[in-house]
Amino acid sequence: MRQKMGVLGPVGTHSEAAALYLVEWQKRDCEIVCYGDIGECLHAVETGAVDAAFVPVENSLEGAIAVTLDSLARSDTLRVRHEVIWPVHNYLMARAADSEIYVVYSHAQPIAQCRDFLLRHCPQAEIIKTASTARAAEIVAHAPPDAGATAICTRRAGALNGLVEIAGKIEDRGSNCTRFFEVVRDGAAAPPAEASDTVLVVCQIDGSRAGALYDVLGEFARRAVNLTRIESRPARTELGAYIFFFDLDAHSPEDAVRASIEAVAAKSIWLKVLGVFPVHMAHNE
Repeated sequence: MRQKMGVLGPVGTHSEAAALYLVEWQKRDCEIVCYGDIGECLHAVETGAVDAAFVPVENSLEGAIAVTLDSLARSDTLRVRHEVIWPVHNYLMARAADSEIYVVYSHAQPIAQCRDFLLRHCPQAEIIKTASTARAAEIVAHAPPDAGATAICTRRAGALNGLVEIAGKIEDRGSNCTRFFEVVRDGAAAPPAEASDTVLVVCQIDGSRAGALYDVLGEFARRAVNLTRIESRPARTELGAYIFFFDLDAHSPEDAVRASIEAVAAKSIWLKVLGVFPVHMAHNE
């Protein structure tokens, strides 16, 4: 039976491009289903409307994607099965190559990623945030020819909407990339066999106790378990209460990883292992 994977739509977003890359690379028979926002994608996994969601979790320039982390933390059924690191390239597109630039449409993340370019080349333009880069391309395609409307989007989104490239790879840093998680329901079948790279743990500790975080980190340090990432988010229970996400290097000794998680769980209000999964660096020219 053909599986379904939810992504942030419409067609032409970075999310769709990265999801297609994963599907083609692993030679899966999978239908891509577009949703209006990340929360909808993840909810569709929980309800069974799709088998997986492919959603951004962190950008190298702008940091964590809060809705993805918060959804994973609150859910009892969502688990991470795969991570893809996707090089992000942004393009300024319009209906004609010689268009004046009065308005720039895009998602908040690409706008932030291209801040220096916009200040240098479009300082007087109005910046309008949209639900996705693909939606920005749709808006520009339907704008009056003299509106001076442009979109920061993918090449694919521009081409699908009949736009032409004014400037390419306008992101402020050439190393710009986004981490994507493939999220499934707990117990979902595993993808093609790969060695695991990351163990993702989320927990809430007692922040009112001095040294609580230090004690937790010490459990990993004493067992030589490397942390590749730490992220905190509000616990949404009271002011000053936080949860912590830990990315553990899965290449650390298995017994040490297991023992450190058990020790941290004993010092936490609650703890969940959100996934043990491979990490793949994609190629996107």
